[in-house]
Amino acid sequence: MADYPTLLLAPPLPVISDGLAAEVQVYRLYEVADREAELTRIAPYIRAIISGAGFPKVDAALMRRLPNLKLVSNFGVGYDTVDVGYAREHGIIVTHTPDVLTEEVADLAMGLLIATVRRIPQADAYLRAGKWEQKPFPFSASLRGKTMGILGLGRIGMAIAQRAEAFGLKLAYHSRSPKAEAPWRYYASLVEMARDVDILMVIAPGGPETFHIVNGEVLHALGASGTLINVARGSLVDESALTTALEAGTLGAAGLDVFEDEPRVPESLRKLDNCVLLPHVGSASHYTRNKMGQLVVDNVLAMAAGQPPLTPVPETPISGRA
Repeated sequence: MADYPTLLLAPPLPVISDGLAAEVQVYRLYEVADREAELTRIAPYIRAIISGAGFPKVDAALMRRLPNLKLVSNFGVGYDTVDVGYAREHGIIVTHTPDVLTEEVADLAMGLLIATVRRIPQADAYLRAGKWEQKPFPFSASLRGKTMGILGLGRIGMAIAQRAEAFGLKLAYHSRSPKAEAPWRYYASLVEMARDVDILMVIAPGGPETFHIVNGEVLHALGASGTLINVARGSLVDESALTTALEAGTLGAAGLDVFEDEPRVPESLRKLDNCVLLPHVGSASHYTRNKMGQLVVDNVLAMAAGQPPLTPVPETPISGRA
């Protein structure tokens, strides 16, 4: 067994806990009654932490208590629950799980878009309530002749774009800078793009730079016939402004897989008929989550063997490994 003690702050998937336990010493802090005392006891030994959505934040205060920490292995592409600035300054590598979930999230994004525009959940509820026997379900909007603007054109954004083109959608995008490989129109202004498109697909990273980037001004620009889809992070959308726009009809519809305070979703959103709400299931298939979990394990085992991690985030240094 490699000498690379790893800390689990919350119960992970079996592929993670079993895969790590077979190779390194694992400390399951969530199983201990007095967690503070246990963390103080084991702090000098810990070399790696597992993080991710649904786990406690790995902030500076926690990392400061672990003098020999070398790796934060994050479950998920987004790593906004980790203080990467502190990690970078202290030679701690942060890894994530790109690529293995790209196709799954892109599939879900398109499914959510179609469900929102064609009102599939509402039609299902209509039938189950026996209303079809009284009169047909009302006509829905359509994807035909529509333009979709993508906020964030990374790996998943590109995969969504490819699927959207197959559905006949025209495309545009907004990101920090133009992408040489992207043949679609680039907008330097998100508001201007929102004004020119019918659908706004949100798939940019979370964090301070993108907090509430989709605000009331953007939603107003998208307009009464516009559709917002968010499969990124809840923090990108001003949820209060979104609710107000949906209630007032100044935004047509929304499909959301992520929320500002998960798993708590405001009643004001849940009661609306012009939105489709999912419980953050973008990558939540057995196949993809196990692939992500194995990559979390593989990053730890690579570091334990003295090798570079497989998928470090760009902000943190490879040279810090040991």
